[in-house]
Amino acid sequence: MKVLPDLEYKERVVRLQAMLEEEGLDGLLAHSHEADFANVRYFSNYWPIFESTGVLIPREGEPTLLIGPESEAFALDRSKIARVRKMMEYRESAEPDYPGVIVATFPEVIAETFPGGAPKRLGIAGWSILPVPVYQSLQKALPDTELVNANKILAALKMKKTDNEIAILKEGFRISALAMDAVLAELKAGMTELEVVGVAQAALYANGAEYEAHPLYVLSGPSSKHAISRPTHRVIQEGELVQLDIGARVCGYSPSLGIPYLVGEVSDDMKRAVKFGLDTHEKTIELIKAGVVAADIAKQIEEYVIKGGYGDNLLYGPCHGLGMLEVEAPWMEKDSHYELEAGMTYQVDTFLQMENYGFRWEQGILVTDTGCERLSDWDLRSNWEKACLHK
Repeated sequence: MKVLPDLEYKERVVRLQAMLEEEGLDGLLAHSHEADFANVRYFSNYWPIFESTGVLIPREGEPTLLIGPESEAFALDRSKIARVRKMMEYRESAEPDYPGVIVATFPEVIAETFPGGAPKRLGIAGWSILPVPVYQSLQKALPDTELVNANKILAALKMKKTDNEIAILKEGFRISALAMDAVLAELKAGMTELEVVGVAQAALYANGAEYEAHPLYVLSGPSSKHAISRPTHRVIQEGELVQLDIGARVCGYSPSLGIPYLVGEVSDDMKRAVKFGLDTHEKTIELIKAGVVAADIAKQIEEYVIKGGYGDNLLYGPCHGLGMLEVEAPWMEKDSHYELEAGMTYQVDTFLQMENYGFRWEQGILVTDTGCERLSDWDLRSNWEKACLHK
């Protein structure tokens, strides 16, 4: 099983503290919950269930992991951060009172984490998902402290991957490919979308995944036009398209593979659109290289799609960041005025939304000085042609 060495978690804290110094911040509070877990797990390896969680990191000194009242044994067992404090602000949404349970307060945690005095400027990462109780308690405990949106600081820290992270992503893709093979071997008309999900889940867990990278996409017929969605008990029919996006989470990292599966004979228009989508996907990969401005790639792909006659079917930019979350910053969009750097990882996510169906081609890449490296050995084109055209 792939794991990150403990030293890498410590190095992340040190690197963040250097960035806090550069930004004139005295500390950072990173927030997560069960679904959007990456900010806290990145520093601690702790992934909450039911409750939310935070990591309070001073510019100098040791961080503190903040958890809800029920999770102490769980957190102490998993966390790479030694100092763990239970707080009511991070309890589950049913808001039990926990009479008799001793919890810490924000004034206590701040005094412990910032022994030199309260921070004057405190960054908040996970700004859009910070719970109101946490925000209110921070305001009360730190009335003279400026709270600063620090999402971009943490995003910049995560953006370029280490060799250990790349190895874990590749392992996730290896398991994802095995699950995709299992799905392609069994998927047929008459199955429900959720039956197919079960096939994928069995293969993921049998081969080493700790969880699914995201809710697995088995979206058939009209549901295939959903850019994001969840599978249902809908029965898959002959002559329609199934949007597949299958991913394995490994050591907190969440890559996935996506292809459109054609059930039996489909229309020529559908085949043409799907093949054009794959050509667009491969065109995107050809453009990726360190030093290229992200917006230029997005603009060139939009022009390519418009020229191909599918301009009205393009919903969003061609790539998004990949890491602990299957979708993380940064995106590649027409207003993305940053240069790609070696070590960045992306999901190349080509999605076209037609009138009655939609489809996605998706895989992960690593930016290099000479182009990019595909993070999976599972070739989308050859495996798709084998599954859908050469039955």
